Amino acid sequence: EVVLLFMPCLEGAMTVVFGRYNFSCVFKDDATLPEYKGSTFRGVLGHALKKVVCALKRQLCEECLLRQTCVYAFVFEGVHHGSGPYPEKKRIAAPPNPYVIEPPLETKTAYKAGEPFEFTLLLFGKANEYLPYFIYAIEQIGRTGIGRRTKGKAAGFTLRTVCSSGRELYSFTTRQMSSFQDLQTNLPDDLIGEYQGQAGMCTVKITLNTPLRLKYRSRLEPDLPFHVLIRAGLRRLSSLLTYHGSGEPQLDYKGLVHRAMDVQVMESSIRWFDWRRYSNRQEQAMFMGGMVGEVTYADVPSEYLPILSFCQEVHLGKQTTFGLGKITVELS
Repeated sequence: EVVLLFMPCLEGAMTVVFGRYNFSCVFKDDATLPEYKGSTFRGVLGHALKKVVCALKRQLCEECLLRQTCVYAFVFEGVHHGSGPYPEKKRIAAPPNPYVIEPPLETKTAYKAGEPFEFTLLLFGKANEYLPYFIYAIEQIGRTGIGRRTKGKAAGFTLRTVCSSGRELYSFTTRQMSSFQDLQTNLPDDLIGEYQGQAGMCTVKITLNTPLRLKYRSRLEPDLPFHVLIRAGLRRLSSLLTYHGSGEPQLDYKGLVHRAMDVQVMESSIRWFDWRRYSNRQEQAMFMGGMVGEVTYADVPSEYLPILSFCQEVHLGKQTTFGLGKITVELS
C-alpha cells in the first residue's frame, strides 16, 4: 500500500510535542481592533513577554548574557535552549518560532465593554513548558490594553480562563494553574492511526481559513498547485521536527515532491487577498497578501494525508505566528 511507504518514516521517534490552549477574555472597555487581529495579538504578546521575563531591561537581546536561558529570546528571537547548537539546515533560512496565535476569525472591529472574545495559542516542543509565562504576559496585556487608543488609553480586558481539550487549566477566580502536560500530543505520530486504513487515491478539499503566503521560485504564488502545497507542508514538517521536535525526519523529499506534480486541481476558488498591518519594528504600515478560498485535488495518493493533517494542526507558509496559513482538510 502506498500509505505504508510514508508512515513508517514518521512513526515512533519523529515527533514534536504540541499543545493547543484556548484563552477566554472579556473587555473592560470599548475596543477597536483591526479586521485581521493576528498581527496585533503577536505584537503586544512579544512586548508583554519581554517585560515579564527580562532581567536586564536595557540590554540588547543579542548582547545579553542570559539569552541562552531567556524565555523571550527562545520564543521570539530563535535562541536555542538545549545542550548544543541548533542543527545547520541550509534549506531552512531560520528556525521556526515555537508558537502560533490563532486570533478570532471574525472581521468585526468594534467591541463593547463586557463583550467576550477568545483566541488560541499553539505551542511546540519546549515552549509548552513556558505556558505559565504566556498566561502571565497575557494578563499584563489586559492591564495595559490592546487595540486603537481612545483618549490616550487602549482597551483593557480580563483573562477569564485558559482551557485545553475541554479542561480548565487556569481561571481568574482561583489564579492557580492545574497540570497540563498530559493534554499535549505528539505530532505527527498521533495523526498516523487516522490514515492506517486509507489506501490508494482520494479527493482532497483544502479550505484556506486565513491568508496563505507561499513562496515558490522566489515569488509569492497566486495559485496553489498540489506540488507547491506539498513543498510548503514538507518545509513546515521538517523545520518544526528539526528545531522543536525529535530531529530531521528521514523522508524521500524529492520523490514526494515529484509524485505530487501528477496530482491535478479539480476545482478552485483561490483568490488573492491583501490585508494591512502596522509594523512597530519598521514603524510603517505594510500590506500582507495571501491566498484565500478553496481548492479541490483529484486522485491524491494517501501517502500525503499525514502531511496535510499535520499542517492542518500547525499552519503552514509564511507569518504563521500571526495565525496565517490556517487550513482545513476534507477527504472524500
